[in-house]
Amino acid sequence: MNKILLCTDGSAFAQVGYQYIAWIAQKQSIEVQILYVSHHRMEETVKTNDLSGSLGIDTYQEMLSELVEAERVIAKLNHQRAKNILENAKKFLCDQGIATDKIQLVHHTGFLVDSLTEFEKNADLIVLGKRGETADFAPEHLGSNLERIIRASNKPCLVTTRNFHPIKRVLFAYDGGASCKKAAEFIQAMPLFKELEIHLVTVSTASNIDFFKPRFETAAIEFQDSTLNLSYQMIQGDSEQAILQYIETEKIDFLIMGAYGHSRIRHLVIGSTTNQVLRQSNIPVLLFR
Repeated sequence: MNKILLCTDGSAFAQVGYQYIAWIAQKQSIEVQILYVSHHRMEETVKTNDLSGSLGIDTYQEMLSELVEAERVIAKLNHQRAKNILENAKKFLCDQGIATDKIQLVHHTGFLVDSLTEFEKNADLIVLGKRGETADFAPEHLGSNLERIIRASNKPCLVTTRNFHPIKRVLFAYDGGASCKKAAEFIQAMPLFKELEIHLVTVSTASNIDFFKPRFETAAIEFQDSTLNLSYQMIQGDSEQAILQYIETEKIDFLIMGAYGHSRIRHLVIGSTTNQVLRQSNIPVLLFR
């Protein structure tokens, strides 16, 4: 991994992402592109209906001038705020040992989801917070852009929680799908995983155990030449609840899983395992599509 795209809004969740990037940088040299996206509506010129007939032309022109000036001031404040957030993120990473010339700051106007294709193309990993600036008002909810970003991205996404914890034990929720195969390749290529305790776990129910058991057995073959500290276990239960229970029981610090593996129909009817785990888990989650 050579380059990380860090998406930040300056919130507490985003700032924890800085700490995980610093953790990764301890094990290998990386470049970091820090991206702050201002909502494009914050930069729009004030538009109003022509009210000159009811207000009088002089009053209307005066009001319009005041609105335009107010918009200019707001845009200036937003620009300064973005600059401060980006500079603070850079300072933190520099203080953690990442060279200044390895950090790029980008302030973009638009929608984060729509901008993602442009900025992720040269990145190996995207880091973003579980929730954003309104987290305190919706503690049980995910960030408004999070699911859309994960679904839209072709790159692994590391979703950070509100607090940073040193990582010692990793859960790899393995279902044998294409996304998990990508995750397996990523784990084996990353130096930082070689010093961690990794639990490879497959969850099945009594009705689909015959489907998942061969996939679980394949995992052992895929990792047979690995130098990782791996343990294997197959458990039964509801997938999201089994994963969350395993995290709690085994004191897991970091979760790796495929994202949105079920059909859209299932997602609409009963929700997705990915969203349920993201909502209820208090550890960072590395997701693969």
